[in-house]
Amino acid sequence: MAVVLGMISGIAFADSGRLEALQRIKANYREMLIRRPGATDTLTAGLMAIKPETEMSDQMVIELHERYPFDVDKIKSYLELMDADGSWRDIDYADTRRSGWDPKRHADRLLEMVKVYLTPGTPLYDSRSLNEKIHRGLGYWFAKRPKSLNWWHNEIGVPKTLGPACLLIEDELSEEERQGIVDVLSAARIKMTGQNKVWLSGNVLLRGLMLNDPALVGMARDTIASEICVGRPEGIKSDWSFHQHGPQQQFGNYGLAFLTGMGFYYKLFKDTPYQFDSDQEEILRNFIEKGYKWIIWHRNMDVSALGRQLFHNAQLHKAYALAFTAEDFGIGGFPTEGNPLKGHRHFDESDYTVHRSADWMATVKMSSSRVIGTEVVNEDNLLGYYLGDGATFHYVRGDEYRDVFPFLDWRKIPGVTAYEDSAPLPNVRKTKSRNRSGLVGGLGSGDRGMSVMSLDRDRLTGRKAWVFTDDFVLCLGSGITSDSLKNVTTAIDTRLKRSDFLMINDMGSRCLDGKETAASGVVRLWHDGTGYIVLPGDSLHFESVKRTGSWNSFMKMYRPVELEEEVVSIHLSHGVAPQDASYEYFVLPASTPEKISAFDPASRVRIHQNDANAQIVEVLGEDAVIWIAAYDISPLSIDGFSFIPPAPGIFRVVCKKGFLETVESSLFRI
Repeated sequence: MAVVLGMISGIAFADSGRLEALQRIKANYREMLIRRPGATDTLTAGLMAIKPETEMSDQMVIELHERYPFDVDKIKSYLELMDADGSWRDIDYADTRRSGWDPKRHADRLLEMVKVYLTPGTPLYDSRSLNEKIHRGLGYWFAKRPKSLNWWHNEIGVPKTLGPACLLIEDELSEEERQGIVDVLSAARIKMTGQNKVWLSGNVLLRGLMLNDPALVGMARDTIASEICVGRPEGIKSDWSFHQHGPQQQFGNYGLAFLTGMGFYYKLFKDTPYQFDSDQEEILRNFIEKGYKWIIWHRNMDVSALGRQLFHNAQLHKAYALAFTAEDFGIGGFPTEGNPLKGHRHFDESDYTVHRSADWMATVKMSSSRVIGTEVVNEDNLLGYYLGDGATFHYVRGDEYRDVFPFLDWRKIPGVTAYEDSAPLPNVRKTKSRNRSGLVGGLGSGDRGMSVMSLDRDRLTGRKAWVFTDDFVLCLGSGITSDSLKNVTTAIDTRLKRSDFLMINDMGSRCLDGKETAASGVVRLWHDGTGYIVLPGDSLHFESVKRTGSWNSFMKMYRPVELEEEVVSIHLSHGVAPQDASYEYFVLPASTPEKISAFDPASRVRIHQNDANAQIVEVLGEDAVIWIAAYDISPLSIDGFSFIPPAPGIFRVVCKKGFLETVESSLFRI
């Protein structure tokens, strides 16, 4: 496909129409970047209700904020803060941070100023003083050329921002300024893979437009279009997830940047000879419909889809960026309430599961010998060592975990079995967040499913399984073993306190405050619309306490400001050096205290086996359908019936004529 596209750009435009096509693209650029007064649609109105951020490093969030109405007072403050040489007094041009690099704000401000200058109806439209400050700011950058320690800002971020600013006022640029922006854009060369390659190609495209060079524009366009494919090591995968930096799920980071970028180019090239072909458009539409729609709940992105970008309000901003892009393709289905998409989906290439009922969503993020769990880059996600070890999040509203990150015990991420320790977490950059076992996978059948993770990290092993139904998730653990002298825990949930935290028993319910422990018996808890029923086993700890924390502790772009919030947390303790420890508990999202009180585990499921060899669960009322996680090929006995797995994997079986027959299976990709 890429070869054919190259022929289109190189031959079909070999006439006087090539320059005319470039002028059409430039006109599209201006039309897309300069907003016109008009009615506000409901999606924009929803974004406007979100308080703008004051500290930003994610380029996608910066671009999303450009949709907010112009703050003329802020622009005027830019003019007042600018020194005679075109620099700003409040920007640290010697900043050495790799994320949130301060000089990037110089470029961001210039683009914002250019847009205000060119937008009719604003008090600064066609303002001579604003025009003068724009050119002064450009002159400073072209003369000083600040350099970041992070290559991304030099080759992608700054050119991607200053390039459009100069293109919008191309007719007003001096020859010196024109050469200055060409030099800035020349830092970008087409290389690398996935979204980085698309970003770099986009800057080469801008250079071609500034030089009126059809060959350069055609080469950049063809490179961008060539990344719209499925099945490469990095990029869109066959299960409609997205990988970058190796086999690693990157929905909310590189994948979303890829999709929003392609949405931009889809509009930029539309109705020109450069427009994407129907096959490429279909891939992008499927990427939204079969991938991204699954990970958004009430305009909040799943925490486990954010990758390393655990920014303030990230779940909201990522979801809105996606919804705007989907709208460009004529795709809806991202409501603030209600669920138009129901069912169970396991992204096999990413070890990632999403379950959606009518009233709630649950997700599980795992890792394996094939799939990396998470990463640390540019001092982002410094504490996320365990984010790929079975992180489990349950949503009713969608905002249950929004901005809980400063107050997390990062060794007790919901769903994760790990060591309890006050020592610093291992460095993800050096060790890689990767599980050593290949016995990881998932199987879905309509609105039911099972996910499985055999854990093998840092001398801690265990079997973890999740069974999903319409109204509950059954969480199982077995074979939890370690020779370490550190206590081992399994976290059930951690959230900011949003309602009463209740313990429920036959006598009624009581509010919980402080820290408590339950060593035996069935324990029923409820908080914030979600119930927890923990079956007898290892000691259960739960608390409602105030915690302090800061965003800077795990995302160094933020100022080190200490915050305080009340947090509800629930976890199991398996003890020091556990041998074959286990757990069994239910999570019931979208529930009430009354529902938790009435829920009878024995009438809903039969747990036939939960050990290191297999986990076998019969969900009652499903016509004898049984879910099996088999870790080897040993014969299994279920109520006197024998089942021999053909290979380690997950099986959905039914009883027919006295025999257990496999209906569906998903073998582990060992």
